[in-house]
Amino acid sequence: MSWNPALEPTLPDATALDAIETVIVPRSRDLGGFEVRRALPSPQRQMVGPFIFFDQAGPAEFLTGQGIDVRPHPHIGLGTVTYLYRGEFEHRDSLGTHQMIYPGEVNWMVAGNGVTHSERTSEATRKLPSSLFGIQTWIALPEAHEDDPAGFEHHGKEALPFLEGEGKEVRLILGDAWGERAPVSMMSETFYADVVLEAGAKLPMPDNHEDRGLYVTQGAVEIAGDVFEAGRMMVFRPGDAITVTAGPQGARLMALGGETMNGPRYISWNFVSSSKEKIEAAKADWAAGDWADGRFQLPPGDDREFIPLPDRML
Repeated sequence: MSWNPALEPTLPDATALDAIETVIVPRSRDLGGFEVRRALPSPQRQMVGPFIFFDQAGPAEFLTGQGIDVRPHPHIGLGTVTYLYRGEFEHRDSLGTHQMIYPGEVNWMVAGNGVTHSERTSEATRKLPSSLFGIQTWIALPEAHEDDPAGFEHHGKEALPFLEGEGKEVRLILGDAWGERAPVSMMSETFYADVVLEAGAKLPMPDNHEDRGLYVTQGAVEIAGDVFEAGRMMVFRPGDAITVTAGPQGARLMALGGETMNGPRYISWNFVSSSKEKIEAAKADWAAGDWADGRFQLPPGDDREFIPLPDRML
């Protein structure tokens, strides 16, 4: 799609750094040659809109035979979003879904009352050296939808709105922004976009959402006179007109936000809920291991192993 005039800055830019409410420096973890940087939740912010978990996975390089193996594990009360810049994942879940995901596509899995899934590097990809770079996020479900049945959607690259022009490329992954709406089924007001900016290009943040933030994955951006390098998340004050300017090497960023939740959410291991009791019940159900008749089943085609309930968790 050609450039949308709604993406042109027409309002005065915020000129003071206090337009940025929070700056988050992700925590890094080395998972044996594979780095993960976690921006949410953080001590400064639990959520940006409904986004309650934000991980940068990679960039990582794998030798022949190597890859990622995230064994089957459970979720409740959230939706998972997988979006890749490079590489692939093979997704399987207890609904019977078996879906590859490649760069520019989106996997959206709603856990609701309970789902189990795994993500692995496929056998085909392991036959050669490979790389992986992407973002995984969790979106907290509205309280009225926490106990909904689980569901899964996959949308290809061509199905997601794509805006380009004047040094900007924007792929809208979830929700609505800049006059466009993504096809993914959402339960609350949300926006999530992959943005690539050439050097000096400007992008106004959408002004139709209560909570807004961005995460720089490559390059650097200037906001309100200050420069932020890759690996930083900025959260903005509601209502301020914000324009992001790419640095001399350009930038790639994820823009995110939406409607805030009606209250805080509890997080324990892979479970999110407005209720501590629901989380404790989910822990007990997973620990029971009743894959035939219990709440959680293992994914068909990947049911020979699973991640046990940790002794200690968040």
